[in-house]
Amino acid sequence: MSKVNPATPAARAASSDKAVPLLRQLGVVSATALVVSNMIGTGIFTTTGFLAGDLGAASLVLVIWLVGAVCALAGALCYSELGVNFPSSGGEYVYLTRAFGPTWGFMTGWISFFAGFSAPIAAAALAFADYIGYFFPATKQENAVYRIGSGAYAIELGGAQVAACALIGVFTLLNFFGIQRVARLQNVLTAIKVLVLVSFIVLGLWAGTGSWEHFSQPATRTSSHPLAAQFAISLFFIYVSYSGWNAATYVAEELKQPARTLPIALAVGTALVAVLYVGLNIVFIYATPLESMKGEVAIGALAASRLFGPGVAGIFSALMALSLVSTVNAMVTIGPRVYYAMAQNGAFFAAAARVSRRWHTPVFAIACQGVTAMLITATPFPDLLMYIGFTLNFSAVMSVISLVVFRRRANWQKLRVVSFAWPLFPALFIVVGVWMFIFGMTLKPVVSLAAILTVATGALIYHFRIRPKPVAG
Repeated sequence: MSKVNPATPAARAASSDKAVPLLRQLGVVSATALVVSNMIGTGIFTTTGFLAGDLGAASLVLVIWLVGAVCALAGALCYSELGVNFPSSGGEYVYLTRAFGPTWGFMTGWISFFAGFSAPIAAAALAFADYIGYFFPATKQENAVYRIGSGAYAIELGGAQVAACALIGVFTLLNFFGIQRVARLQNVLTAIKVLVLVSFIVLGLWAGTGSWEHFSQPATRTSSHPLAAQFAISLFFIYVSYSGWNAATYVAEELKQPARTLPIALAVGTALVAVLYVGLNIVFIYATPLESMKGEVAIGALAASRLFGPGVAGIFSALMALSLVSTVNAMVTIGPRVYYAMAQNGAFFAAAARVSRRWHTPVFAIACQGVTAMLITATPFPDLLMYIGFTLNFSAVMSVISLVVFRRRANWQKLRVVSFAWPLFPALFIVVGVWMFIFGMTLKPVVSLAAILTVATGALIYHFRIRPKPVAG
């Protein structure tokens, strides 16, 4: 029989965890705020222009946001039960490791590095470049100086990449020098983000010069795929927009009364963001007919210009760019802590656990994430969002499948809300996720292949390089 080596990082981490436990000090309000702040990001600022061309009808644009909300809520409820039974921080890493083994746990960290943080950081930074393009047109992605290749094989270089890399570089460097400064900055930026979006909805409908007739004006579709197939593909954009609904599970070990707090935080946070997203899309369509917004990345800037005129639109464009700065800062800060925690448990590269003696930050992990995100900015924006959605969908679906596995075990604590009409919620989430996967493979083979290679590479690296060797005894 094999024995666990007490000198391994996992054993040392376990011993340390017992000596200094995390404190349960987050209540419902704090946990809900964490979910809301993590969900509101790149997607809502950028994707409606792509949906307009893909779907061609205002009703379908609103419906797809509602479908995304229902799926996110179903996933959040399933994650609630997982979090209650495994009230330790880590989210998918904990669930997949317990259900399917450590290889799956490592793949979770691998996916987090590329699709969970580095790629979304790049996407948010590119969206920021498009919004400041209202003032500096050279930073718009459509004005790229060099395009190598075409379609999903393209690489773009220009002002957008320069601006995006500069933003990533600034926050990567700031994170080297301690977390307190960036945490204070993040609190301010998050408050501004929520205030900007709420103000935009209220002022847009109350004082903006839009038209309700836009909701009955169709757009010529840019997609040749049947609507049912395209709807599944477009859901990847929505998935990126709603990603973050599982944020509270990462701090489950620090929640007061997790059996009560976690389900409420996930459900309420997801519902609040869904209402905000639908409200924003109503304002976008009220401001601009679908035909005029097709392919527009900085959809908020376009809507603001139509609603309030060029002068006021500049203010909203600047504030929305600032909101995207908040998204970049949050992910640059959180990502390395995920790799650090997993590396301490022997589930990621050991170098990610190195901490600066002077600044007490995981400098190596921060730097690797920053460089990777900068390189990814060369990817065309729609394909980048599709890659993120495809990869994260795989991780989330596997986590919900793990719930089905765990429910067969004795002493499993079942939540009433999940048991209601069981297995309605997990079945809904899994069926939609598989539907997206199948159409993604069929209609977006290059992007889906990149996502599959990301997952497969993680499994191979763990098997041949990371997996600890048992000590005979």
